Amino acid sequence: AGLPPDLVGRFDVIGFDPRGVGHSEPALRCVDPAEYYAPPRPDNVPGDAGQEAVLLGRARQYAEACQSRWGWMLPHLSTENSARDMDEIRKALGEEKISYLGYSYGTYLGAVYATLFPGRVSRMVMDSVVDPKGVWYGSNLAQDVAFNRRHRDFLRWTARHNDAYRLGRTVRMVSFAWYAMRNRLRVRPAGGVVGPSELDDIYTLGGYSDLVWPQLAKAFSTYVKKGDAALLLAAYRRYAENDAEDENGYAVYLGVQCRDVAWPRQWSRWRSDMSRMHAKAPFLTWSNAWYNAPCAFWPERGGTPVALKDSAELPPIMIVQAERDAATPYQGALRMRAVFGRSRMLAVAGGNHGATFSGNQCVDHRLVAYLRDGTLFGPAVRAARG
Repeated sequence: AGLPPDLVGRFDVIGFDPRGVGHSEPALRCVDPAEYYAPPRPDNVPGDAGQEAVLLGRARQYAEACQSRWGWMLPHLSTENSARDMDEIRKALGEEKISYLGYSYGTYLGAVYATLFPGRVSRMVMDSVVDPKGVWYGSNLAQDVAFNRRHRDFLRWTARHNDAYRLGRTVRMVSFAWYAMRNRLRVRPAGGVVGPSELDDIYTLGGYSDLVWPQLAKAFSTYVKKGDAALLLAAYRRYAENDAEDENGYAVYLGVQCRDVAWPRQWSRWRSDMSRMHAKAPFLTWSNAWYNAPCAFWPERGGTPVALKDSAELPPIMIVQAERDAATPYQGALRMRAVFGRSRMLAVAGGNHGATFSGNQCVDHRLVAYLRDGTLFGPAVRAARG
């Protein structure tokens, strides 16, 4: 819908559900989502060894449930196989070459495709780029730092608009209110639903886009200043409540990431890394760890990732990266640019995850020019906020 008419007429826009997810058959489902995600869940931040054991048990349970139901399929889930599936789609369409636009994980999938099938690429755009050197454990540690920074950006924005939200005029004051709220929800979940882990899930969305900051700040303020949980509950229902579709996506996310590469199998390594990281980046560290923790018990051992490489057969690749992106931090885009030496990178002010077709006309103009005739810019360009 974002493409101008002349490009709509030139491109057949094809999407696909990778193996195991969505309308692909079979679609993986490992647990009953109503039971597994029932709120309030245990606090992501363990207060003692007993609480950590409960969370660790949930991670082990999920891995074992996937093994029980899908042990025959788990060996076949990987980014490399998804890239090969893409090439089967290309063949089925009768196309010699394809153009590709990938966001977030899609940038890594595109990089693997470009490595395996360089002669089949006409144009390639990577938007919000995965660090090719961080797959996958290291990428999550980098995310913890970046999400904490974006959360502080949100707290700073809330302080700047203290006339509206009345939570304090400084980051320190608003941060105090935030963690006091989180502690309160540990004892008494809002509406019996939103505990600290649900709160983490709601406000993680703010790391992806600042468009939701006014709504999130209002829910935060209304609860703290008035004790009214209605907006928090509404935000949970809209942004953080998980259903069967979400659980399917989670199962395949783990199936691919746990299979792509070897993860630490000693929980002591995770505990050490997360304790150290939590001390400087408390917003996301432990919730991110538990999201990925089934990989410590995954029945299918991780393999060796595809060694990404450039090729003379590839066209110059367009990379688009927001400077304060939390989900895929900026340094990862620089490393991807180094892998594909003739690529060109457009750095975008701000931190929204997914910069193209999100309202920034400067970015979209350059994207359309590249898709239309392969026109790229100089080695480094910075786009102003749209």
